[in-house]
Amino acid sequence: MQRMITFKGRPLKLTVSQRAQAQLARRTSPLFLEMELYFSCLIRKRVLVHESTDDLDAVTLADKLMAWFRPVVTETCAMRDVERDNPPVKDMPILNPERFYPHWLTLDYRRGKWLADFGYVGSKARSA
Repeated sequence: MQRMITFKGRPLKLTVSQRAQAQLARRTSPLFLEMELYFSCLIRKRVLVHESTDDLDAVTLADKLMAWFRPVVTETCAMRDVERDNPPVKDMPILNPERFYPHWLTLDYRRGKWLADFGYVGSKARSA
């Protein structure tokens, strides 16, 4: 499935592989995707997959699929933190967050794991 949807008033190209669609159809509850944009010594983007959330900012993307966008920053810029998979982060308040909303989001399911990515016009989308 590939379609344009609206994410908080902005267009978002959503691509969900057939494998991911099949897994979503088996679920009894939504899957939550956290699109994290990390600012520190470097900029990193990743999608965290959650089985549940208390985040009231989540937006419905498709049946049983919800997502939200979270810009974060670290307290300090230490390479030991950057090298870790999960450095301690805090929400980063930004003016006009819609300027940072992704342009595309992909979701796949392979070998028992959810694989997701997001990006911007000009960045290459991973095929789902």
